[in-house]
Amino acid sequence: MGYPCPTASAWQVLSLTFVSSGTYNPATRLSQHTDSTDKMAQFTHFDESGRARMVDISAKDSTERLAAAQAKVFLLPETLEKIQRGKIAKGDVLAVAQVAGVMGAKKTPDLIPMCHPILLTSVDIAFKEEPQPDSHGRCSITITATAKTTGLTGVEMEAMMAASVAALTIYDMCKAVDREMSFSEVCLLSKSGGKSGTYIRKA
Repeated sequence: MGYPCPTASAWQVLSLTFVSSGTYNPATRLSQHTDSTDKMAQFTHFDESGRARMVDISAKDSTERLAAAQAKVFLLPETLEKIQRGKIAKGDVLAVAQVAGVMGAKKTPDLIPMCHPILLTSVDIAFKEEPQPDSHGRCSITITATAKTTGLTGVEMEAMMAASVAALTIYDMCKAVDREMSFSEVCLLSKSGGKSGTYIRKA
């Protein structure tokens, strides 16, 4: 038995409802809004009947598209020192994370349902280490991922996936010595190309 689909006549946002015990309740909560037509038009991944869809991009122009995203990993000073000195038992942490980020970018449409499979022409992963501990006693590694293609749709999700997977890989490589590592500031930094043009995140 399927869940009811939202309709264009009454904008309905499906959201997960949790019971007081904290477990998931499969019943969905429908929130209705009077400005349904305008709201529906803002979400291109819904069709006129409110069903999820992969957007038809066949009418778009093929242009060069570039996107950059970042993720930040917070870790203990001694963990960063071990990474820098090559003392992590699993191997070269940043080298493995770099490869993982590239692989993650290529796997984006397998994990994000409405992403189009696209031909990536370039994926680059860079790391910036901050050895000075913050107020919580944590150092950081900032990951910047850049993805590029020439095609009908952008590479924002590929760049964000690359940064995220690289961050998770750093955790996996180092979790034996620092299980309290955390992630923050996963975001799009910039994009260019396509109908929407250039976006640059404000500082």
